[in-house]
Amino acid sequence: MPIPVSISVDAMGADSGPAIAVDGIEVILKRKAGTQARFLLHGDEAILKPLVDAKPEHVRSRIEIRHSDSEVRMTDKPSEAVRRSRGSSMWNAMVSVKDGEAAAVVSAGNTGALMAISKVVLRMKKGVHRPAIAASWPTTRGHTVVLDVGANVECGPSQLVEFAIMGEAYHRAVHGSTDPTVGLLNVGQEELKGNDVVRAADRLIREAHLKLNYHGFVEGDDISLGRTDVVVTDGFSGNIALKTAEGTAKLVGAWMRDAFTSSLSARLGAILLSISGLKQLRARLDPRTINGGVLLGLNGMVVKSHGGTDGEGFATALGIGIDLAPSGFLSEIEGNLRRLAEAEETEAAKEPAE
Repeated sequence: MPIPVSISVDAMGADSGPAIAVDGIEVILKRKAGTQARFLLHGDEAILKPLVDAKPEHVRSRIEIRHSDSEVRMTDKPSEAVRRSRGSSMWNAMVSVKDGEAAAVVSAGNTGALMAISKVVLRMKKGVHRPAIAASWPTTRGHTVVLDVGANVECGPSQLVEFAIMGEAYHRAVHGSTDPTVGLLNVGQEELKGNDVVRAADRLIREAHLKLNYHGFVEGDDISLGRTDVVVTDGFSGNIALKTAEGTAKLVGAWMRDAFTSSLSARLGAILLSISGLKQLRARLDPRTINGGVLLGLNGMVVKSHGGTDGEGFATALGIGIDLAPSGFLSEIEGNLRRLAEAEETEAAKEPAE
């Protein structure tokens, strides 16, 4: 029998409003027909109740509405959000995880605010300085976990090594790998390439004797080729790479639609190529099928959905929370974090006193 799990949902965060979250719940219950998942829906009850009441009974019975008096806006700065967010749907959704009512929180809201509130409510794991957003990237070999994709614009060497540790554990938990390879994103694979931060992170990983299958430097095209199972970078580079990939997928999809509808012969060619095959390809190019990044490094599971997604995409983010709930990956990273701390202490001891 599937293990019952509760997911805490910030219903007010999506660009298109709370209907996206309610629709997402209906979609994920259809996708995972055997799941026993239940959902704590945080937001304005006056808005949420009619949306929930319009759903079939098997959907309504899995949802518990938790009224929140306010919401975090997309325009709110993280510092302002933390000061003013108590009682908001995002804050209350996070508290449900802290209190043990839910196994994970899912939100399509303000990324900066979500990171800041999660740090205040859930706290960071010992040895982690900042959370990182990890995204699963479809490749020719399966899926590569890329982190950070937006939480930290600037990172130091030790933060990048922390990301490597967390990304490796996450890949094993989500994609079932036994010994995932880890690469550090750079402008070349040679030792002398890259800036000081990237080269220092590479040196620290090698000297810390971490239990990581470290591959070394990888380049941008290596992500989609699946050269390594985990690719580590700062949030600035990672977010640009992610948005570029999403835009490219939409461009290729648009070109295909134009090509297969440009003439009668093209339409006949599409039929000969098999409609089912084209549907499969379209699904692979659909960003909604990989929507949802996990904030790693917290004492709890937080899944960030794209703010502009729809019910199908939000369902994917909910599915990540459901799949991660039984996993023990949060505790698996602690051993490598201890080794990293020891390596940093050794490195600091080598520095000459001023």
